[in-house]
Amino acid sequence: MERGRWGKRAKRKVKMRRILVTGKNSYIGNEFCDYIKQFPQYIADKISVRGKSWENTNFNGYDSIFHVAGIAHADVGKVSAKERELYYKVNTDLTIALAKKAKEEGVGQFIFMSSAIVYGDSAPLGKEKIITGDTFPVPANFYGDSKLKAEEGIRKLESNIFKVVILRPPMIYGRGSRGNYPLLSKFAKKLPIFPKVKNQRSMLYIGNLTEFVRLMIENEESGIFFPCNKEWSNTSELVQMIAAAHGRRVLLMPGCGWMLGLLRHVSGRVDKAFGSLVYDTELGEYKKDYRKYDLKKSIQLTEKEL
Repeated sequence: MERGRWGKRAKRKVKMRRILVTGKNSYIGNEFCDYIKQFPQYIADKISVRGKSWENTNFNGYDSIFHVAGIAHADVGKVSAKERELYYKVNTDLTIALAKKAKEEGVGQFIFMSSAIVYGDSAPLGKEKIITGDTFPVPANFYGDSKLKAEEGIRKLESNIFKVVILRPPMIYGRGSRGNYPLLSKFAKKLPIFPKVKNQRSMLYIGNLTEFVRLMIENEESGIFFPCNKEWSNTSELVQMIAAAHGRRVLLMPGCGWMLGLLRHVSGRVDKAFGSLVYDTELGEYKKDYRKYDLKKSIQLTEKEL
C-alpha cells in the first residue's frame, strides 16, 4: 500500500462493483444477494428473465452478470417432448441471449451456473466416478446437454473485454435448498436405521459457493471452475451427521438392499443419492480460500431450526 506525502498510509481506493443476478426467485441467487450485502463495495440487483420484459432492461453500468435462472431437478424419465424443448429454450437459448446482450451493452463479465451434470450420471452403487481435469463432458440426458450447449454458446462470445466464467458445481445444499439433500434430511429425521453403503460424492455448501462467486467477481476471473467442499461425503455417513444435528442416532446396517427398494418407492432420486461422483481434489482448489465451512459445520447450519 502506498504512503502519502506525509508518510501516512494512503487509503486504497475500493472499486465499487455492480452485479445483476438473473432469477428473482432463485435459491442460489437470493442466497448470493443476501451474502453480498455485508460487503459495501458490491451492489447486487435481481431481475426476472421469464417472458420478454428483461430485454428492455439496460445492462449498461453492470460489471458482472450472475446467471442462475434455469430449469433443473426434474425426473428426466418422466418429461414430455414439449418439456424437453423448454429445457433447451431456457437453459441454452436464454443463457446465450443474455450473454450476447451483456456483451453488447458493455458488461465485463458473465458468470454462468452450469453443473456437474454435464459429465453424465453418477456411477451406480458399488462403482466410482472421479472427474479430473482430463475428463470430457458427456451428458447422459437433455438436462446436462442443455447446460453443455449453453457453455459452448457463451464461450464463443468471450473476448479481452468480455470475460466468461462457467461454474460446474456438484450437488448444492443449504437451508432451504432443493434436490437430493432435503430427501436425505427427511430420512435422517424419521428412520431409526439406514443402509450402509460405500459411495463418495462431492458436494457444495451454499455458504462456500457464495464466497466463491464473490471471488470470481473480485478477481475478474474467466474460465471453467469446479467449486466444491474440501471433503468428499458418503451418503450413509451424511444421514448420520444430519440426524446428529437433531440429537438423533441412526444405525447404519450393511446388506440392506431391501431397504433401498423401499426407499425407491418414496422417491425416484434414491439411485442418484447413493451413486458416486466426485471431483478430483485439485479441481476444486482456488488461489484464495473460499471454503469457509467444513462439512460438519455446514450440516449443522443447514439443519439449524429457524
